Amino acid sequence: MTFSIVARDPETGAFGVATATAGPMVGALVPHTRAGFGAAATQAMTNPYLAIDALALIDGTDAHGALAAALSRDQEAALRQAIVIDRAGRTAGWTGPSCVPFAGHLTEEGVAVAGNMLVGEEVLAQMLAAYRSHRGKSDFASCLLHALKAGAAAGGDKRGVGSAALRVQGDEAYAEVDLRVDWSEAPIAELEALLHRATAGSYAEFFATLPRRAR
Repeated sequence: MTFSIVARDPETGAFGVATATAGPMVGALVPHTRAGFGAAATQAMTNPYLAIDALALIDGTDAHGALAAALSRDQEAALRQAIVIDRAGRTAGWTGPSCVPFAGHLTEEGVAVAGNMLVGEEVLAQMLAAYRSHRGKSDFASCLLHALKAGAAAGGDKRGVGSAALRVQGDEAYAEVDLRVDWSEAPIAELEALLHRATAGSYAEFFATLPRRAR
C-alpha cells in the first residue's frame, strides 16, 4: 500500500523520510524522526507506535535492536512493515509475512527502502538507485524526493498514488522540512513544488532566522 525511504545525510547528520501511498494523509502516520537519534517509516497495516517505540528505544542500542524491541511489543507484527535508521547510519527493516505482495525492504549503510502492495521488487531497486545517483549532486531532501519519484516511475503502489510526504530532521527539535500532500491526483509532483517553495526565496530566508539550540 505504501513505498518509503529513510536515510541519514553523512555530511550533516540529518535524517530524512519520504513516503507515498494510494490512500490519503500518508504523512500523518508513516514518517517519524527523532532529532539526533534516527528516523523510521511504519506502514502496511500501520502501527504508528512501531516507529514511535523504535525511536524511543534507539538511544543506547542500534537500529536493529530498537526495531526488534518495538516489534516484540506488537502482537500483530506479521501485518506490519517498518524501516529504521540510527545516528551511525545503521539500518534495519521488517516486512511481516502477512503484508500484501509484492512486499519487501532493502537496507544498506545510510539508507533503507520498503514497500508493500507494489507492482514488483523493481520499485525498491529503482528507489535505491535514484537516491545513490543523486547523492553529491542534489541536496538531501531532493535526493529523497528523487527516490520517491523513481519508485513511482517504476510502478509504485499497485493502486496508484494519492498522497505523499517528505520530512528532514536536523539537530533542532523542529524539522528542517516537513511537507505533505494529503490527497491529490499528482501528489509527488505537488510535493516537489512544495519543496522548491519551502527551500527557496522568502520562506527559506525566514526559516534561517528561527532560533537554534543545538550545538
